[in-house]
Amino acid sequence: MTLSPPVALPLEARSANHDLIAQYRAVRSLSETLCQPLEVEDYGVQAMADVSPPKWHLAHTTWFFETFLLRPYLSEYREFHPGYGYLFNSYYEAVGDRHPRPQRGLLSRPTVAEVYDYRAYVNEAMEQLLQQPDQSSAVAELVTLGLHHEQQHQELLLTDLKYNLAVNPLYPAYRKDVAIAAAKPPTPLDFVGFPGGLYTIGHQAAGFAFDNEGPAHPAYLQDFALANRLVTNGEYLEFMADGGYQTAAHWLAEGWAMVQSEGWQAPLYWQQRDGQWMVFTLGGLKPVNLAEPVSHVSYFEADAFAQWRGCRLPTEAEWEVAAATAPTQGNLLATDHLHPQPAAGSGQLEQLYGDTWEWTQSAYLPYPGFRPAPGAVGEYNGKFMCNQMVLRGGSCVTPPGHVRPSYRNFFPPSARWQFSGLRLAKG
Repeated sequence: MTLSPPVALPLEARSANHDLIAQYRAVRSLSETLCQPLEVEDYGVQAMADVSPPKWHLAHTTWFFETFLLRPYLSEYREFHPGYGYLFNSYYEAVGDRHPRPQRGLLSRPTVAEVYDYRAYVNEAMEQLLQQPDQSSAVAELVTLGLHHEQQHQELLLTDLKYNLAVNPLYPAYRKDVAIAAAKPPTPLDFVGFPGGLYTIGHQAAGFAFDNEGPAHPAYLQDFALANRLVTNGEYLEFMADGGYQTAAHWLAEGWAMVQSEGWQAPLYWQQRDGQWMVFTLGGLKPVNLAEPVSHVSYFEADAFAQWRGCRLPTEAEWEVAAATAPTQGNLLATDHLHPQPAAGSGQLEQLYGDTWEWTQSAYLPYPGFRPAPGAVGEYNGKFMCNQMVLRGGSCVTPPGHVRPSYRNFFPPSARWQFSGLRLAKG
């Protein structure tokens, strides 16, 4: 299967309804395209509490449009099913009660066919809403938010599916045409320096951004340097061979406790077979390529590796300054690799967008002057500003049009199932 590149969401607000309809159709269609390789048995699996079944992602993103757009803005709209609001609400307290997250995999009903019927029903109603003349700006803003929300779930659909497939002893492939890159020497590691000074951090352009990307604010930085590429599997193997998982001095206390309690010895999805390190990919079990970026490591592992190398992780402000003028392109979902790729060796900062999300040493906190939006949509980001760390950049399953220098991803420091890697920093 070949993925068509999804339509990038607008950089400027557009008033023409047909533009918004085209964007809506493209994003909604991609979610279903991503599910084409699945068997019906794959749609309901939930291998741990932090992941969701593909069926739930398809339904939840549909519930978003039904709840926040169709019910308040399309006159005489009738909801598809009175129980779906309970089943497919994620965490919006203002909307009402919800089915427990760890039990999403227990929902044999609605069936897969019924979920697709739900999507078709809501899509038809959304077309009616978007074709109405004199559409309010509130509708356009909510639709744009909903499409970016669905893009997030397109990435989650693939990362969650990878975890669900990885626990199967048969190690089934999502797609058999996902290939590991040819082995080659890695790009030499070098550092690119940036002068200290007063910088403006946060979203400043006219296009879409999530509320947690602002307000833009001044930040003073000391001189710093970032590695020209992501840390590779080969470099991470050196850390492992040097006793990285057995040496407490490299680790934060909570990270070391996780190593002990969880028995971590390697990144998630790695295993040894006949003396060779293998990694589970969306194409099945493959040999580890030493030149590829290491992926599926927690913040604790990323920080421990940086300590071992005598470096550190960048702050999110440093990363944003370094990425400010770089093109927002790379090994993202549209490349169809579905796996991190080796650096090209361009002699410049590489892999800023795509391949893996990059852990930073910055806690996920509100920017100065941040205020959540009123109502249920205000629960989207602000309520999670505790016990999370910021990641920047994007991954090999992030849709294009969904990344920018100010984008702030966030996960708990122990999370490993996301395509998360690291870039070293100095200074």
